[in-house]
Amino acid sequence: MRLTSAMWFAVFMRMESARGAYVSVIKTGAQQAGALFIIHNHLDGTQSLYSPAPQALLDEPEGDDRKFERALDAASQEDIDACLEKQKNFDPDLWIIETESGSGKISLAIAKS
Repeated sequence: MRLTSAMWFAVFMRMESARGAYVSVIKTGAQQAGALFIIHNHLDGTQSLYSPAPQALLDEPEGDDRKFERALDAASQEDIDACLEKQKNFDPDLWIIETESGSGKISLAIAKS
């Protein structure tokens, strides 16, 4: 069974906080099944954006682990905002979460392409 978006966020926030990263919610989406978009601020003026991985990239589509793909890497705030604005027009129930860490690491399961 898949975790709700709200529960997944609570787990993600705890994991990121435990490793010393700061986490904030920019936009709260649907509690049960809102798509999750993660902004990783590298604290050097660049950010990466992670979006839900397409079902075609998932090994086990019925699994309970959400997987992500890197939509933008080392991008500017303007590029991130433009991408997310398109996503919000497509799906207004999405979540936008930001984590800040200079280490470059993030606690996400990344889908293999």
